[in-house]
Amino acid sequence: MFLTGDKLNEVFLKAKRQRFGIIASNVVFDTQIRAIVQGYNAAASDGLMQMSSGACKYAAGSTQDIKAGARLISTMIQTFASQFPTSGVGLHIDHATPNYFDFIVFCIENKLVSSVMIDASQEELAENIRVTREVVNVAHKHHVLVEGEIGHIKGTEDEIVSETELYTDPSEALEFVQKTNVDLFAASVGTNHGVTKGAKVVLNLDLIKRIDDLLIKHKVERGLVLHGASGLTDDQQQIAIRNGVVKINKDTHYQMDMASAIQAFWEKEKYAIVCPGGTNPDDYVPNKAKFDPRKWLVKGEEKMQKTVEDFCRMSGSANNSILL
Repeated sequence: MFLTGDKLNEVFLKAKRQRFGIIASNVVFDTQIRAIVQGYNAAASDGLMQMSSGACKYAAGSTQDIKAGARLISTMIQTFASQFPTSGVGLHIDHATPNYFDFIVFCIENKLVSSVMIDASQEELAENIRVTREVVNVAHKHHVLVEGEIGHIKGTEDEIVSETELYTDPSEALEFVQKTNVDLFAASVGTNHGVTKGAKVVLNLDLIKRIDDLLIKHKVERGLVLHGASGLTDDQQQIAIRNGVVKINKDTHYQMDMASAIQAFWEKEKYAIVCPGGTNPDDYVPNKAKFDPRKWLVKGEEKMQKTVEDFCRMSGSANNSILL
């Protein structure tokens, strides 16, 4: 089923209390939505779908109408998720910068989302706090959760590009949470957006614990968020969860799943649509049983679904849905 903000809050509270992580999955189109929602359901886990501003523009087609794209993605997720009453999924706006403030408000007021991320991390701390607090004031009136961030995560994520990484200062994290009242806090601890090898990334996972301990000490405990997690090892992610992370963002891994599965299919079935060398084109007949999109798109879906199930088992969210 589709989770409202209040229900999603229950998910994160349970995850924090029992120290497991919720997998947050970026999506753009229906093949991803089917695969990932089915993966959460197969694992008896709750999950969070994420749409970026770029994804919404893409979904709208040539008009690039971001609001139409958001309606389309949200409607697909809400409709598809309604088939699974024992596994919940919410929808989150990922990395919306301050220039998308009106878009965030549109999605909140039209009940398209369960949570939003306002990413003003490129601003000075005082301005980041001001903008984030403004979003919180709107979202909380509609029972929608808000995620905020301090620090820079190296790499490219949709329209967010950073050539450097800036680690989050725990004292600034405390000030940020106290002054904004965000529900989720994303810390920069050395992860990268894009294609990475976790074993080669030097993470400061102790920084997560220092932030978590400080927030708890000052009675403003929050669920922490790990961005750029697609290439991390299981051990790295599990340490992060033990240290206070409740939300783990995944995007690049799914893109690689889909591309590699479909590439493997077409390497094997190339001549279903390409005339073999040495064959008279007039005598060649393409094989509809192979080039029908339902025959090859499903290969990507199957691989993504298995990945989601594996992620849920790794993070501990499997068999922990609040709806069980």
